[in-house]
Amino acid sequence: MSKHPRCELISWAKVHRLCRKLAENIRNSGFAPDLIVAIGRGGYVPARVLADLLGLMDLVSIRVEHYLGARKGDRARIRQPLNVEVSDRRILLLDDISDTGDTFDAALAHIAAQGKPAQLHTAVIHHKIMSRVEPDYYAHRIVLWRWIIYPWAVTEDLCAFTRELDPIPGSREELGRRLEREWGIRVGPHTLDDVMVLLQPPK
Repeated sequence: MSKHPRCELISWAKVHRLCRKLAENIRNSGFAPDLIVAIGRGGYVPARVLADLLGLMDLVSIRVEHYLGARKGDRARIRQPLNVEVSDRRILLLDDISDTGDTFDAALAHIAAQGKPAQLHTAVIHHKIMSRVEPDYYAHRIVLWRWIIYPWAVTEDLCAFTRELDPIPGSREELGRRLEREWGIRVGPHTLDDVMVLLQPPK
């Protein structure tokens, strides 16, 4: 049995389907945000898609750092603060996933320190029930914990996984076999090539 965590690769097509569901949930609730705040880096892409689906032009970001690849840091920290006025705004705070709740705690405290929004709601694509924070909106609920690999972070995550292997695979084919055996994920050849390039030592 593999000692590595269970993983799930998410396709671009599935991301869009989940974002459409999330937008529908928000509209059906009656909440009409006038500002989306994306939590970076994971929330950048879904926030842009959601802004498009909701017809919103005001999209800003806040960077909260917690994970480096698939490795968790000691606590969530604000790395890039908000640079817009939040008072009296109807804000949707968006991330890709709620895992522990630490990222939302840090982001919500930061927004509260900037002003008093008229409304402030949280949203994610995936909500893990293990999280201390349950977002106001989510597209999919995860009951059995697994590591979610999004298409905008697949190379970063797979590089982190590969660096845990000893020895590190020397070919694309070997890397593909090891990822499938150790993590149960099948990866296309182009993605494997991207990982192999980033694993090369700097010249």
